Formats: sequence, structure tokens, C-alpha cells
Amino acid sequence: MYRTILFDFDGTVFDTLEGISKSAQYALRKQGIEASLAELRCFAGPPLAYMFQRRYGFSPEQAEQAVADYRERYRPVGLYECRVFPGIRELLESLRAAGRQLGLATSKPEELARILLEREGLTACFDAICGVLPDGKDAKWQMVERAMRTLGAEASSTVLVGDTRWDVEGAHRCGIPCIGVGYGYAAPGELEEAGVDALAADLSQLEQLLLR
Repeated sequence: MYRTILFDFDGTVFDTLEGISKSAQYALRKQGIEASLAELRCFAGPPLAYMFQRRYGFSPEQAEQAVADYRERYRPVGLYECRVFPGIRELLESLRAAGRQLGLATSKPEELARILLEREGLTACFDAICGVLPDGKDAKWQMVERAMRTLGAEASSTVLVGDTRWDVEGAHRCGIPCIGVGYGYAAPGELEEAGVDALAADLSQLEQLLLR
């Protein structure tokens, strides 16, 4: 039985794709690069600097500038171009009513995750909220590890719910399974290739997997 359930944020709890992709597009334009929003789905989830380097061949210095340009739009505008996925609130309330301990483990800056959770009245649903701290590390496994440590969770009874390979890899590095959600931002076959432990097509199936 899963006693502790950790959730990813982008693509799992919140649909943040619009704000992220538009802000990445804004940053790339400042570098003279045009990209469609569809091409920029990959920016939802991974560390930004990594994606600018991997996808567009930026040097570390160029990537740092691109991240700064991204934040120039994202913080005042893009952050709020999002919504809670339909049914998430009810799922979280159901899990808490069943006595499960809930945590958030995200590579998003913790301050921004808290702003959105507070805006939607979801902060109280989580017993721990762990995201990237100022000047902190942003690897997914580090967020998962911190959330588990904060909650006093044991690996044998903990699971991470996420939507990309980053979640699968982060969970497995911390010795816990990962359940992937089919409504998130992963490319076709991405989760299976990463070795996801189970897939939930929708929130109803996710709830069954978490409470079985």
C-alpha cells in the first residue's frame, strides 16, 4: 500500500504548458530563433537551461541568458497562463480522506508552485511542498529526496506520480516507483522507454492504482 504519494507539478497537477511554451518562445526570439509552440512542449518539466542547451545547442552562457529572458516574460505573465487539471482537486481530497500522506516534488521554483497552489486553494492538500529553492539544485531526484525526507517517508511505501521521463528517472534514483499519467506532456512512448512502473490513462484509473 502506498502511504506517501508524491506528485509532480507541471503536466500532472497543473496544466502549465501555455505559459511555459510562450515564455520559451519569447526567450528564443531574443536569440533570433523562431519556434512554434508545438515544438516547445519539451520545456514543460525539465530544467530550462538543460533544454536550451540540448534542443538548441546553446553554450552554458547562452542558456543562462535564455533562462533570464524566459523569466522576464514568465514571472509576470506566463505563470498565470495555467489551470488545474479537471478532477485533480477531487482526487487529492479523496486520497487525503483515505489517510494518505501527500507531497509535491517539482523542478519548478518552489515559490512559484506555492503561488499557484495558494491561488487555487490547494496548498492545504499537501503535507510537503518541495521545489527548487533560490540558488538550489533542480534535479528531479533531489526534489523527490527532499520531499521524502520532509515527510519521513519510507521508499517501500512511497510512489511518485508524474508525466515525463524525468519523473520516472527521479523516482527510480530515489528507490521508489513512478506512475505515469497519460494526460501530461510526455512524447509518445517516452514513459514506457524510461521504465515507468504503471500508466494511468485518466484520473479515475490513477485513483484506483494509488488506493489498491
